Amino acid sequence: MIKVHRVGRDSSELFVNCHLIQQIEACPDTTITLVNGAKVVVAESCAQVIAMIRDWHAAISARSLEVAWEERRRDE
Repeated sequence: MIKVHRVGRDSSELFVNCHLIQQIEACPDTTITLVNGAKVVVAESCAQVIAMIRDWHAAISARSLEVAWEERRRDE
């Protein structure tokens, strides 16, 4: 999940599941469209949202590798 901020009066935090994002567009505000058709307008730029998604995936991959190496060392 990535943390973004809604555009509006309260600029509340919103956590979005990366796997449910269908598209991200700037029109002119950044709008995230989910696979169920829901749309969320956020304060972050498209580039920032994409970077957050990339970082999230990298962190998951890195952790998976750590776990695999720990299991391999344990089995030796």
